[in-house]
Amino acid sequence: MIRELKLLPSDGGCFELKIDGELVYSKLKTGRFPDEKAMVEVVGARLDAAPVG
Repeated sequence: MIRELKLLPSDGGCFELKIDGELVYSKLKTGRFPDEKAMVEVVGARLDAAPVG
């Protein structure tokens, strides 16, 4: 279950994806914008692995 989702605007083309505070993707580190499908898969895998209840 997703309890909170925040989109935070930034300057300079920064794109970072964090799940539960853990950085799982950074455009600043890779130098490229992420593949949308890959990001959906990362979030989906985390949701599947999350304990229920």
